[in-house]
Amino acid sequence: MKIAVMGSGGIGGYFGGLLAKAGEDVTFSARGAHLEAIQKNGLQVKSVAGDFHVRPKATRDPAAVGPVDLVLFCVKAYDTETAGAQVRPTIGPQTVVLCLLNGVDNEEKLAAILGEEHVMAGVVHILSTISAPGVISQTAGPRTIKLGEKDGRATPRVERILGVLKGAGIQAELSTQVQVDLWEKFLFICAQGGVTALGRLSIGEILACPETAAFYRGVMEEVATVARAKGVPLPGDAVDRALAFARGLQPGMRSSLAHDLGQGNRLEVETLAGSVVRSGREVGVPTPFNFAIYACLKPHHEKAMAARSG
Repeated sequence: MKIAVMGSGGIGGYFGGLLAKAGEDVTFSARGAHLEAIQKNGLQVKSVAGDFHVRPKATRDPAAVGPVDLVLFCVKAYDTETAGAQVRPTIGPQTVVLCLLNGVDNEEKLAAILGEEHVMAGVVHILSTISAPGVISQTAGPRTIKLGEKDGRATPRVERILGVLKGAGIQAELSTQVQVDLWEKFLFICAQGGVTALGRLSIGEILACPETAAFYRGVMEEVATVARAKGVPLPGDAVDRALAFARGLQPGMRSSLAHDLGQGNRLEVETLAGSVVRSGREVGVPTPFNFAIYACLKPHHEKAMAARSG
């Protein structure tokens, strides 16, 4: 399968690296020192499941790749529209763009740019970052991908993609209710990302303090209430299951949002807490916990944006 990886950070680098290791025709889109390191030395993946090294094709310009069978779309959510326009030259009649971003509205944004027939939703659970140019460090999480058509059908293209992912050793499965799966992940990452970043705390430290644990749960409950008000049929125990998942994580685990805050990078705060706040206003659901996260982290994002443009 001819595959383009749009966004070669923690997620794209890890899963794209596994596909390249399995012998698939993979081209990474990257930039800056990370791109230079991949082109010169290859891509090194350090993982709790085993380290490996590949020498894939890599480019700054997705147009140089040409039409592909599959695009792993793995940029940060604040780059969705920009990257969506850049990836247009890779889209052929049968191309599938598998969206592996945080958030619940990226598929709609991509569909408006690339056509709804090309976009497929995916839900990924992993903690993985660029630890140095050309180096991906996967440190925690179950390393899974769920993907599915909007209507839940097991179409031939879904089955083909699943076969390729599984053939590369990726834990992939069909989702028959991908919108529900997206929102279940969303309520978890809003809490995990927001509270580990805002509190500068690991999940173990958060859950060990009753007040902070209550805040963490409150973030989730707000998201679940907003989802149901928008007509998403979340299971009644969605928050309890997300909390059980959190308790099973390595106690020292934080989040990519916390990592980006510590590095002075741009933050997915608009995609996470900001989105909850806006959706809550639309459906009449108060979201004070998410607003607190949004209000406190937004200035850090704006500072990083200003530094980037200046």
